Amino acid sequence: MQGCLFLLNGIVGEGMYFFDSFTDKFYINFIKDDRYLFLLNGLKNTLIITLFSLIIGIIIGLIIAIIKTLAEQRKDALFKFLSRIADIYLTVIRGTPIVVQLLIFYFIIFASVDVSKLLVAVIAFGINSGAYASETIRAGIAAIDRGQMEAGRSLGLSYGQTMRYVILPQAIKNILPALGNECIALLKETSVAGYIALEDLTKGGDIIRSRTYEAFMPLIAVALIYLLIVIAMTMGLKSLERRLRRSEHR
Repeated sequence: MQGCLFLLNGIVGEGMYFFDSFTDKFYINFIKDDRYLFLLNGLKNTLIITLFSLIIGIIIGLIIAIIKTLAEQRKDALFKFLSRIADIYLTVIRGTPIVVQLLIFYFIIFASVDVSKLLVAVIAFGINSGAYASETIRAGIAAIDRGQMEAGRSLGLSYGQTMRYVILPQAIKNILPALGNECIALLKETSVAGYIALEDLTKGGDIIRSRTYEAFMPLIAVALIYLLIVIAMTMGLKSLERRLRRSEHR
């Protein structure tokens, strides 16, 4: 009986020590000197970069997808030329690491210009995202039956109107999961923004680590925040897909 009590006291003691230790480390890493603000400010910058880079990427991707589609369908010399330029862009962007692209934008292209690091990151990640979004959008357009274009033109719509009101809405529904995955990948890719001393979420956690010399809590906190955002984005994407499927059956 005494042995059981001794073991129980030992377990309780270890539990209390772990709780006190966890509380102390939590205070040092996040509460003391308002260090949690590094994570909040970093999260804000990460979300800003992701959102605006995604918008830029989709715009660039849409333009390139339409150019390449027109080059295949019309056999026009101008669109052939533009398609060649687009191919060079795709080869360069997809063939080099995003970290190198970010450094080139910051230390070479914008080196002599007084510009915000946040803006540089948005431009760099947006251009990078556009290369991947373009092929996704082009595949979605190519998957639409050619009869849809012919039907739109037979109704008196121009090529642009048919593309805007008939082809693209159907293509977007088809590529929505792929665009969602691109958004998630872009969110995680922004973790390298700290290479230009921009305080994103990952950099915020690293700043806390450098001040407390404790790596576990700040880095695990950063990982959990990323994980929660990705889970929320995935759930939102699935909900949107279900709504689109229901609207098709009405």
